[in-house]
Amino acid sequence: MVEKWEKISTRLLSDFRIFRARQDTRRSPRTGELHNFFILEANDWINVIPVTPSGKVVFVHQFRHGVDAITLELPGGMVDAEDGEPAVSAARELREETGYAADKIVFIGAVEPNPAFLNNRCHTYLALGARQVGAPEFDGAEDIVVEEVDLERVPALISSGHITHALVVAAFYHFDRYVQQNPNWSANN
Repeated sequence: MVEKWEKISTRLLSDFRIFRARQDTRRSPRTGELHNFFILEANDWINVIPVTPSGKVVFVHQFRHGVDAITLELPGGMVDAEDGEPAVSAARELREETGYAADKIVFIGAVEPNPAFLNNRCHTYLALGARQVGAPEFDGAEDIVVEEVDLERVPALISSGHITHALVVAAFYHFDRYVQQNPNWSANN
């Protein structure tokens, strides 16, 4: 049986605004030896699947510096401390990045993006009855174009490689499970 490793020490190495790097020293329960591990501490994240009353998903196109490419993604972002809970962050990010609001925000699942070295979770919300209520409110480092896509096209966009963001693919896994468990779901409610 795998056992939890005892934490001997932890120290902050650096703070980079959107994440912090720390070093944990832990003892192997199998060998008793000490090992150093490097952890990125990050706020939890949210993804929102906004579905309009006509059954379209509101996506965003944006340039991603990590892959040096423009990606097709869902609205999303960090859970801010002042939001208090991820559902509030979901509604805020939807409004800021797209100018849309929803009649109802429903939690449909969460994943740990990479538990090998990240300590956060990504929460996925379904935004039902999404409709444009104003202009987006981008922060200084965002450059986003909004696009409504027919829900039926999403699987093909994933399988063809047009959607490559792992957390977006995971969000649609949660959406698929939601639909299976709620066969009478409606984009309006």
